[in-house]
Amino acid sequence: MAIFQRIGDILKANINDLLDKCEDPEKMVKQIIIDMEKELEKCTNALGQAMGSQRQLGKQLEKAKAESASWENKAKAALQQGNQDLAKMALQRKVNADEQVEQYQQMYDTATAQVNTIRGQVDALKMKLDEARSRQSMLIARSKMADAQKNMAKTLGNMDSSSAFNKLDKMEEKIEAKEAQAEAFSDLAGTANEPDPFAQLEQDSAVDAEMARLMAELGQTSADGSNQ
Repeated sequence: MAIFQRIGDILKANINDLLDKCEDPEKMVKQIIIDMEKELEKCTNALGQAMGSQRQLGKQLEKAKAESASWENKAKAALQQGNQDLAKMALQRKVNADEQVEQYQQMYDTATAQVNTIRGQVDALKMKLDEARSRQSMLIARSKMADAQKNMAKTLGNMDSSSAFNKLDKMEEKIEAKEAQAEAFSDLAGTANEPDPFAQLEQDSAVDAEMARLMAELGQTSADGSNQ
């Protein structure tokens, strides 16, 4: 039956391979579970029908066995009464009943084998469905992580590292220039506010030297009485 072939295909399916081939793993995983649930429902219905046929055949088998036993009892009763012809007629009916017993037995055994096969497939599909449900969150998380890694790799691959570092170098140069300007303005501010004592000493020495030169030209002496 086609349904059994479909069950086999689902049981053999590798979910990871399907994820590799699909564009949206999350939707694919959900669809796989939906498909498996539908197949499980079909298989469960098929199992119910097979079990119904098995029960019906079982009842017919028991009825044929009971009829065979009944004719055997009637044959015994006829023999006990010394009526062989009647006993022979009863045994003929028993033989016919036994043939039906054999036919129903074969049909019942076949139905039982089918029920066991379908039940095994249903149980296997239930286990596979439980596994798919338990792995759903994990597979979706792995898919999203893979997408994030792929996007990051694309971003890094498209980035021009040399151009980025050139921009950083130029920015650093501008910042260094601003820092140098700030230091220069700080130095100028400090010079204007605080006189340099060494420069003042040099200026005083120059003034004294000029004073001594002029007084020497005029023949004057310094306040301490020395002739400059």
